[in-house]
Amino acid sequence: MKDKASLTSNNVEDIDDLTKKMCRACEGFDKPMNLKEAEKYLKKINNWKLIDNGKAIEKEFSFKDFKEALEFVNKIGEIAEKEGHHPDINLHSYKKVRVKLWTHAIKGLSENDFIEAAKIDAI
Repeated sequence: MKDKASLTSNNVEDIDDLTKKMCRACEGFDKPMNLKEAEKYLKKINNWKLIDNGKAIEKEFSFKDFKEALEFVNKIGEIAEKEGHHPDINLHSYKKVRVKLWTHAIKGLSENDFIEAAKIDAI
């Protein structure tokens, strides 16, 4: 029987629509996803890449100007607060936003990171 508190899933059907899921609290007791699990989830989000030896995902977004980039950052902030899962956000070159997701409590990836990535993509 699978632990209900687990942040990872081996069932691809469970990850078909990540935007409909909510991030779950992580107390740091779960293990981070292995590379094989992360690669399954990576297929469900658009153009994110694994970084830091598979311990995080990252994506860069480009906008027409600073105002648009800042509005996007604020929308990410709203999602992060609602989900209780906070990314690293870097607004640089006045109109580019780099987002890095990883679950700090487990020092690696969890399903939460991919849920949030999917929701960011839906902005």
